[in-house]
Amino acid sequence: MGPVLHGLINLQRVENRLRAVKAKLARCRRSVLFQENQLRTLQNGLEAKQEEIKMGRLQSDRLELELKSRDEQITKLRNTLNLARTNKEYSVILTELNTAKADDSKLESQVLEIMKNIEADQASCREIESQIEEQKVKLDETRLDSDGKAVELEKEIEEIQREWDIAAGKVPPAVLSIYKRVAETYDGEAMAEVEKADENSVSYSCGGCFMGVPAEVVNILTGKDELIRCSNCTRILFLKEEE
Repeated sequence: MGPVLHGLINLQRVENRLRAVKAKLARCRRSVLFQENQLRTLQNGLEAKQEEIKMGRLQSDRLELELKSRDEQITKLRNTLNLARTNKEYSVILTELNTAKADDSKLESQVLEIMKNIEADQASCREIESQIEEQKVKLDETRLDSDGKAVELEKEIEEIQREWDIAAGKVPPAVLSIYKRVAETYDGEAMAEVEKADENSVSYSCGGCFMGVPAEVVNILTGKDELIRCSNCTRILFLKEEE
């Protein structure tokens, strides 16, 4: 194996380390985002409950006004009942009075049910407010821990990036350009080892996509320092040193 493939393999090793640390940094930051989303969900839930309470009170106020109006109507009907001159007139007014009382009773039940729901929502609000305070503490702790880890990881990334730049400088520009394109396609895994089915086999496959690799490609890799890519996945192929 010549200097070009050697350089690419070394670059791949550094690339793997670089991406692994970057992934750790991303997870570190995602942990903060997750806690922020949890807090936002609780706050949205609290706002929804508060809106339900507001709407419940508006409905209760409307029904209270209607009750007041019906109470005035019932009072008038009672007065009218006392002034009835005939049995028929008395019976008609009494029926109307009983109907008004029944409607009044229904409205009172609705108001009581609404007030019960408001009390339940208020209890839920208090519970959510408590959860929000707990979540804020958890978010602050997560953010503090994440910031500390992020500083260390960013420093490590800078160090590995310098190694990457040095390793990349040892690879011809045209080859490096190809490597970068393939690496972006496969999340950094631009290189693929040519694998043999077993010790006695002459059958080879790409370690990236596991598709067959012709024997003539293996012969070229054995004798020349050439950039050969898998015909299926386009990764850059290489052999183990002992081969």
